[in-house]
Amino acid sequence: MAEFKRKVVLITGSSAGIGAGIAVYMAARGARLSLTGRDQGKLRGVAQRCVEAGVTEQDVLATTGDLTDEAFRNQLVTQTVDTFGQLDVLVNNAGLVLPDTPDLQNHLDVMNLNLNAHVAMSKLSVPHLLRSKGNIVNVSSNAALKVYPGLGSYCVSKAALEMFTKVLALELAPKGVRVNSVNPGVVRSDIARFLNYTDEQYNEFWAEFAKAIPVGRLGKPEEVARAVAFLASDKSSFVTGALILIDGGYAML
Repeated sequence: MAEFKRKVVLITGSSAGIGAGIAVYMAARGARLSLTGRDQGKLRGVAQRCVEAGVTEQDVLATTGDLTDEAFRNQLVTQTVDTFGQLDVLVNNAGLVLPDTPDLQNHLDVMNLNLNAHVAMSKLSVPHLLRSKGNIVNVSSNAALKVYPGLGSYCVSKAALEMFTKVLALELAPKGVRVNSVNPGVVRSDIARFLNYTDEQYNEFWAEFAKAIPVGRLGKPEEVARAVAFLASDKSSFVTGALILIDGGYAML
């Protein structure tokens, strides 16, 4: 279970939800981790879970910051390489869901994190990944393929991320770096907190969503983590420019 032993994996948006699930899953397989998120308390909690999964405290670098800030992105990549001496895998996971509004502010905020930050992080990481012959895994969404009314900007951001994945994959393939995407469906997390529901309303919201999914339930972070780990590992050495739907069949409806 040490397929990532001594590999350095940078995971954005890793303080909760899918990102946290990926971090713990990778830790259990020996990865050294650079984790980042906006909530310092939650990020420390995930770092501790990674230690409990089998790595040492020195194997986990937790950096709190805003991924839409250029200076922070530069600091994050530089600090990761300075700390561990290399970078093997970039997991672009940070994401934001906001409803469409008459003005452009929510649209700009969603695009800035869901697309622009991932493009920038990829470009910063590529020189290091070329040295390690590493790879990038983008965490997109089935919203890249399926329409969610009222969440147009979110859908657009994920569709654009899909095309960026394919373009970068084609550009980097001759250089030994692979780029792929996972496309989760509905996984229960804090990402829907913009709805401002009570806990009871959230429970009802998720229960109703689960009924609409062909397999009859919501996804789990570890189910996404397994797909990310596959794409990040040598098991997928002949896979690049691919997307893996992990949504219980919901995109087919």
